[in-house]
Amino acid sequence: MLSIGEMSRRSGVKVPTIRYYEQMGLIDAPERSAGNQRRYTRKELDRLTFIRHARDLGLSLEAIRELVRLSEHPDMPCAEAHVIATAHLAAIRERIARLKRLEKELTRIEAACHADHVGDCNIIQVLADHALCESEH
Repeated sequence: MLSIGEMSRRSGVKVPTIRYYEQMGLIDAPERSAGNQRRYTRKELDRLTFIRHARDLGLSLEAIRELVRLSEHPDMPCAEAHVIATAHLAAIRERIARLKRLEKELTRIEAACHADHVGDCNIIQVLADHALCESEH
């Protein structure tokens, strides 16, 4: 049996976050010792590691909740897991595309500024007037 501190050390998840995941129902409430300390099993550690990895990949808590539910039924088809992963991948690709547009626009704005004073600064002028942007971002 593992204490909450040991769960935290082994998983890399902070103690308050572990408690939060318990409250959210992502991990089962652990047994309590005679001293009322939380005592976790290897199963809860594995679940916490699963959740941490999913969070590291940017999945929402709702998506993780669904993936946890699916993981509890190993004989089910994995089509639902594919749907979740595909939707998340599409969202990531859209964010990457948006970030690339932002990078291009900021590079253009910064490169076009040759002023010595803020009053003549292209960066300040473009930020003050969105119409001066080259593209929608």
